[in-house]
Order: sequence, then C-alpha cells, then structure tokens
Amino acid sequence: MANPYLEIQGLTKRIGHRVLFENISFTVNEREHIGLIAKNGTGKSTLLSIIAGKESDDGGKMVFRNGIKVGYLEQSPTIDVHGAEDENDEFQLLYKQYLTQMKITEDEAKRPASQLSGGQVKRIALSRVLAKRPDLLILDEPTNHLDLEMIEWLENTLSHSTMSILMVTHDRYFLDRICSSIIEMDNSRIYPYKGNYSYYLEKRQERIDNMNAEIARANNLYRTELEWMRSTPCARSSKARYRIESFYELEKVAKQRIEERSVKLEMGGTYIGNKIFEMQNVCKAFGNQTILNDFSYNFTRYEKMGIVGNNGTGKSTFVKMLLGLEPHDSGSIDIGKTVRFGYYSQQGMAFREDQKVIDAVRDIAEYVDMGNGEKLSVGQFLQHFLFSPEEQFSYIYKLSGGERRRLYLCTVLMKAPNFLILDEPTNDLDIVTLQILEDYLKSFRGCLIIVSHDRYFMDRVVDHTLVFHGNGQVQDFPGSYSQYRDWKEQNKQESSKLQNKDSRKDCNRNVNRARKLTFKEKQEYTQLEKDIAKLEEEKKQIEAALCGGTTSIDEITALSKRLPILTEELEEKEMRWLELSELS
Repeated sequence: MANPYLEIQGLTKRIGHRVLFENISFTVNEREHIGLIAKNGTGKSTLLSIIAGKESDDGGKMVFRNGIKVGYLEQSPTIDVHGAEDENDEFQLLYKQYLTQMKITEDEAKRPASQLSGGQVKRIALSRVLAKRPDLLILDEPTNHLDLEMIEWLENTLSHSTMSILMVTHDRYFLDRICSSIIEMDNSRIYPYKGNYSYYLEKRQERIDNMNAEIARANNLYRTELEWMRSTPCARSSKARYRIESFYELEKVAKQRIEERSVKLEMGGTYIGNKIFEMQNVCKAFGNQTILNDFSYNFTRYEKMGIVGNNGTGKSTFVKMLLGLEPHDSGSIDIGKTVRFGYYSQQGMAFREDQKVIDAVRDIAEYVDMGNGEKLSVGQFLQHFLFSPEEQFSYIYKLSGGERRRLYLCTVLMKAPNFLILDEPTNDLDIVTLQILEDYLKSFRGCLIIVSHDRYFMDRVVDHTLVFHGNGQVQDFPGSYSQYRDWKEQNKQESSKLQNKDSRKDCNRNVNRARKLTFKEKQEYTQLEKDIAKLEEEKKQIEAALCGGTTSIDEITALSKRLPILTEELEEKEMRWLELSELS
C-alpha cells in the first residue's frame, strides 16, 4: 500500500493575468522518484519553489506527512559560507563525505560564492542538501553546471537512494535511469505516468492519439447538435434542457486543441568552402595549468564534433581560441574565408528587461533568410522557437530562464551561420525545445561544435568526440560519448584482466609449469568462486547503504570500517583464484 509523503490538492498559481497552473493535484509517495516535465514558462520551477515553502500559491493546499524533512536544490543555488557550521555532528560527517566524493576541498567549501565556478557552487549546494538526509528531496535542474563524471556519480547515488524525489531535469538519460514515475504539466493540467521517461513517451503519444480521436468524434456529433440548436425553439421541457446542457459540454470537447508546438525548423544555411579551420601545434596555458600542448587538427566540411571533459580542462577556452576571443600562446589557427560563425555561449546574450521579445529580435534583422530564396518575418521565425504571437509581445523581464535561453538561441540561428559553436546549449531548455534543436542540428548543412554534458543530446547529434582529459591531453574518439564510455570501460576491464593474468603468470611460471590442481585445490577453487560472489554482493549492499538516505550515523561508521576490510579480503581471494585458475 502506498505511503504518501506529500499530497497536492487543487493547487493554483497565477502571475498577473497569466495562469501557470490551475487546480492541479498529485501525490508523492514514500521512496517514489518522480520526474516533472513541462514546457519552459509553464511553472515547473515555481511549483517546486511553492512545495519547498519559498513561494506562495493562489489556492489549494499541500499536506505533508508529519515529521518528514524536505530538502530543496534550486536551479541556481546560492550558498552561505557559514551555512553548514551550525549543523549537528551527523551532518558535518556526511557533508565532508559528499564534498570529497564531489571533489570539493574544505578550502573551496569555505570560500565565498563569488570566488567559485558555477559547477563548484552546484556541488557544494548538492553536498549540503544530501547531508541533511531529507525524506523528500526536491531538485530543480540538478545536472546543470556539473561535468559528466559528477552527473554519473549523482545518477548512481540517487538511483539507489530510498529518499522520495521530485525533480525537474532536461537530462533524459538522468531522468530515465532515476525516475519510476513521470508527471507532465500541459495546458495547466497534470498527467501522471507510472513508468520511466521511455514509458512516458510511449504512453503520452497514446494519450494524444486518443484525445484527437475523441475530439474528432465530438466534432462529428457537434455538427448535428448545432443544427438542432439553430432550428429548434428552446422548449422548457426537462428533456430539451438536458440536451442543451449536453450540447455545451460537447462544444467544449469539440473545440479543444492539442497544442503540440513541435515545429520543424529548416534553414538552408550559407555556403561553406572546403577549408574550414586548421590548428597547427597550438599551445595554451594559464600559469601552471596546461590547456593545449602542441595540438593540431584540421576541421572538415559538414563535420559535427562533440567536446566533453571534466570542468576546468579547457573546453570553453578551446572554442574561444577558435573564435578569436582568447589568444593562443604559440602555434597557428587558420580559418577559412567562407566560414561564418554562430556562437551560443554559457553566459548568454544580455537582453534589455523593458524590451518586448519581438523587438529584441528585430534589433538584429527584420527578416530571416531561410535559404533557397525563402524569407520569414521575425514573428514567423519566432513561432519556430515556440513563441506564440501573444508571447512575442510579452516583456523580456517576464520570461523564465528557459524562455530567455530559447530567445538567445533564436538570435544566434537567425543570422544563418554555416559553422555553429554551442557551449552548453541544453542548460535550462525544456525537452520539447531540445528535440526541435536536435532535429535541426542533425540536418544542419554546415559545421558544428557542441560542448555539452548532456549525453542524450550528444549521442543524437555528433559523429565524433574530442575528450579533454586535462593537462593538455586531448583525445579524438570516432564516435558519440556513450560509445566512448563503453569503449573506455571495455578497455579498462581487458587491461585489468591482462595485467593481473600476466603478473600472476610471471610470479608462478616456474612453480606451476608442470603441475595440475590437486583434489584439495579443486575444492578450494570451487569454494573461492562462492566466497567471491558472496563478498561482491555484500560490497554492493554496503555501497548502496552508504549512498542511501536512511542509514543512521552509527551504521555509516560501522559500514565505513567494514568496507576496506571486505575489499582487502575480496582482493586476496581473487588473487588466489587467479593462481589456481592458471593450473586448471
């Protein structure tokens, strides 16, 4: 039987005359992991903020289970240097453990936010909210500003957690691997789905198909009933009144519109020649930190490159050097004469708050050249980016973070570049916008560089990957990030096996050359296989308990002591198993 932690009943929120959501209801149960999906500007972050007690609602109520602790990670968290000092010993211990796992030093954790990167602030804020061991964890875009290593660590931690989780994220792999339920907000209503993101996509399409069929049936009946309404005097009999009331209910259904707003964006692009750019023996460093060391690369026509790597390895610096925004120390960078860059940066474009959306775009151009002689007005082009005619005349200060990002993307693409450089384009964009952008980039007739931590986005768009390892080491991998990760893991396992096998062979070659397993050794070999399996299972359970949110401080201490002992015992048995396997 479900055990509710939170019940939302008839919740409503308006901003001025705009209704974000109205009379919505849903439940978050114990240990349930829920992903909240909606278009930008429909109130996802506002809803999370209301649940966390940071904003007020305009109607309805929220019922929390007595005594539960709620943790909240904002989309752009702020941290107080002294915010963690007044907490208890249990918090302090867990906080330090999470900081270590997220590769934050104690010195970094004590610095003011102004001296930290966005990724450092996010990791410190995550460490604090996890260390408080909430029963219900609310996360607003938790993967923003995290590098791939940290995203995968957080993904593993949350997927094994017993906390209830309600999250908003654009990272579809993250969503798919953590959440067992999806709630969609659409047209101010709530649609729940009991399954992960892949299940949601399937069932959402079924819902839309069924609703379209219902609307079609209602329209057929509506035409008949409309003729009756026009031709029949409104008698006062109860039968006629009932039919009139039914007509108006039918009219509501018939006039519904499924607003799918997934417009296909097609642009011809500007001609680009065979020479794109050539980097020869390029070096770049900031003090003792090496970004590039004797790096050479020739970019080819229509190439789609992804760039990945941990924060601080030089990804953004690399593209800024290419654009001429950052000087290189030595070597040469030669750009082709036909190259026309379009640059979408992490910082984004600074818009005037008092300006209307359509005027901000008109400042750049009145018309957009779509290629093949086709031109669109600014208003028509904005509709490709999901700005309705009404929204185009809204003031910029009213836009959500995701809507501003979408507007910024519009200003980059409207200049018809033939070489796009997108630095973290997925941050704050909703999934609908990402799907449109992905489809556009896949058919883009130009060159492309994407710096991103969004694995799903990269897998759909790029054809090869530059991996920045740090200290000037850059690896060119002929495939997507997921393919690189699989290749890396396979290489690691094979290397480890070969190393262990060769090492054991060298140590025992002379001793074991002529002998076979004795009866006693065969029994030992069989028992070792059982022992190793048992120890591996225990290790897995301990790691899951340490990552979970329900383990007491005493249990954590005991498990932390047991883990290194167990690991050592496991290694000894594996080594002995390898010795015997050489004789079998």
